Amino acid sequence: MAARGLARSVALDRDRRGMASLFWAGALGLALVIGQAGQGHARAAPDSFAGLAEQVSPAVVNITTSTTVASPLSGPDAPQLPPGSPFEEFFRDFLNPDGPGGPRRAPQHSNALGSGFIISEDGYIVTNNHVIENADEIEIEMFSGRRLDAELVGRDEQTDIALLKVKSDEPLPFVPFGDSDQMRVGDWVMAMGNPLGQGFSVSAGIVSARNRALSGTYDDFLQTDAAINRGNSGGPLFNMDGQVIGVNTAILSPNGGSIGIGFSMASNVVSKVTTQLREFGETRRGWLGVRIQDVTPDVAEAMSLSAAQGALVTEVPDGPAKDAGMQSGDVITSFDGQPVKDTRELVRRVADTDVGRAVRVVVQRGGRSETLLITLGRREEAEATATPAAAQKPAEPQSQEMLGMTLGVLDADAAQAMGLAPDATGLVVREIDEASNAYEKGLRAGDVIAEAGQQKVASLADLQARVDEAKQAGRKSLLLLIRREGEPRFVALAVE
Repeated sequence: MAARGLARSVALDRDRRGMASLFWAGALGLALVIGQAGQGHARAAPDSFAGLAEQVSPAVVNITTSTTVASPLSGPDAPQLPPGSPFEEFFRDFLNPDGPGGPRRAPQHSNALGSGFIISEDGYIVTNNHVIENADEIEIEMFSGRRLDAELVGRDEQTDIALLKVKSDEPLPFVPFGDSDQMRVGDWVMAMGNPLGQGFSVSAGIVSARNRALSGTYDDFLQTDAAINRGNSGGPLFNMDGQVIGVNTAILSPNGGSIGIGFSMASNVVSKVTTQLREFGETRRGWLGVRIQDVTPDVAEAMSLSAAQGALVTEVPDGPAKDAGMQSGDVITSFDGQPVKDTRELVRRVADTDVGRAVRVVVQRGGRSETLLITLGRREEAEATATPAAAQKPAEPQSQEMLGMTLGVLDADAAQAMGLAPDATGLVVREIDEASNAYEKGLRAGDVIAEAGQQKVASLADLQARVDEAKQAGRKSLLLLIRREGEPRFVALAVE
């Protein structure tokens, strides 16, 4: 009996082990299926880029420009000789095209190389503005070797994009724009162009980063490790479907050659610019009419905001926002139904909105939310309006030390000299302790404190009262509105 019981127990254990093996095998198989399904949208590394290169190369062009420059022997660079010099007559004859020395001031030509790509069968071509800037003649060479003269349709210095046009009796091969917002870090890309004037060349890599900003207001670059060198400027960056998702514009390099850090202006920016250049010959960006800055954590704390996000309005000059009731100190949290993360996002979104369109803008003001209906103006027209330059500050009479600064009262003469309205009020920073929180936050001698705690300050007593109020309210910092050469900026200073 004991032997039969032992045999039965061993058999049951064997069955359990078999069932467990089947269970874990099934679970492993299910995990593999789930893992494969989760990776279904990811694209594996291609065996070759040859097919893609063959597909898009007919629409990629090399660009050669010719620019006329003055002779170095004429103009301001010409030799300057005092009257009566023994060489005066010689140089006068030598530099005089009608003199015995013959024509010596003939213009010289400078050539430059770049890349571009055709976006329509009727011959519109996209490249970088810096490739064709100041060019007298522009010629494109297609992959087939065909050469055509190109004319400038329009250009945009803000995004470094230019639109060209060539005439052709037959439809030209072209490539479409893709959605750059769909590109992810790690996605495969292929660059094509004319690096170092060597002719058509292909390089491949991945998207290294997104939403890079270099120096422009509307910058939205894809960073890639695909090799980009001089001459690649204006060339396309393709996704694996043969769509242009970027225009190769710049590289980061200590030696001028590719080190794997290249920048391509995102296609979703470029396509909007080229559409406007094609239709109007110029850009037409929306304009809100405010000066703004990011909401930092210390500014959010000083304003009792729940989060450090949105765009803080520092000034509202005459324009659409002022007409709609926007005020300095408002925090823009929503534009046209979409939340605003920071100033860069707001600037781009406003610029992409049609001129003359009425949009709803939500602001935080004094702890309450308010909605304004603002009809956008045109940024290019607003930027064309000249603003007076600010002069240097004169010495201030009365002074007192406060918050690590020596402050004086702003009078009418000082305000006028600093480019402010004669009736402007505030406190002038005469000296500043370099070890103070004020210096750390960027304040310098000559700055004007116009507001404290979102209230105007006209005297040292006003500022002291705002400091005391902040301390009594348990705040760690006080929000100041600073003006430097007429430009406003909010700064949160520690009051503890």
